[in-house]
Amino acid sequence: MPERYQIAIDGPAASGKSTTARRVAGELGIQYLDTGAMYRALTLDVLRRGRSPKDEAGVLACLAQLELDWRAGTVWLAGQDVGEAIRDNQVSVSMGPVCALPEVRAWMVDLQRRLGSRESTVLDGRDIGTVVFPAARFKFFLVADLTERARRRQRELAGRGLTVPLEELTAELERRDASDAARSTGPLRRAPDAELLDTTLLSLEEQTGRILERVRRELGRS
Repeated sequence: MPERYQIAIDGPAASGKSTTARRVAGELGIQYLDTGAMYRALTLDVLRRGRSPKDEAGVLACLAQLELDWRAGTVWLAGQDVGEAIRDNQVSVSMGPVCALPEVRAWMVDLQRRLGSRESTVLDGRDIGTVVFPAARFKFFLVADLTERARRRQRELAGRGLTVPLEELTAELERRDASDAARSTGPLRRAPDAELLDTTLLSLEEQTGRILERVRRELGRS
C-alpha cells in the first residue's frame, strides 16, 4: 500500500494558503482539505440561525447540531454545498470569536484528523502543523505583507461583485491576525520545522511550484 502522508500549509488570512493547497493537491492527485472552510461553515450556521458569534452558549448549541461534511473538494452544511456562501465578508469578520472557543477547536481538530488520515492529504489552516498533524511529513508556513493580503481579499470580493475599501479590509485582517495569534487554543504560529514561504512577491504558480518541488524531491528519495 502506498505511504500516506500529510502536507500542512499554515499562515495568516489571505496569505495564499487555500488556493495554493488546492493546486498542490491537484498536481499530486491527492485529497485537499480546507480546514478554514469548516470553521467558516460553523460561523455561517451561527449567523443563519440568528445567533451572535460572541454568544458562547449559542455557538455551542449550533455546534451540537452541526451537520458538516467535506466531499468533492468543498464543504457541505446540512446537505448543502456552501463553498461560495462561506466566503461572504460577514462570515469573515464574524469568525474570530467562533474559532477561539476551545470546544469548537477540539471538535474540528477531531474531524480534521479523521478526514486527513484516510488518505494522503493537503491541509491548510492556522494550526495544522502544530496541533492537527504535528507529525506531518511536510510543513509550510505562508506569510505575505499585510497590504498585499488586503489587496488579495479585495480582489476576491470584487470577483463576487462586492466592493470593500482597502482600509477596511486591512483593519479586519489586522484584527484577525491578533485574534488568531492570541487565542489560547490552537493559536496561529509557525511550527519549528515548517518551511517559511513569503508569498508577497510570488505568483500563484511560483508559490505552488516551490512547494511541489520540495515534496516531489523528498518523495522521490523514498
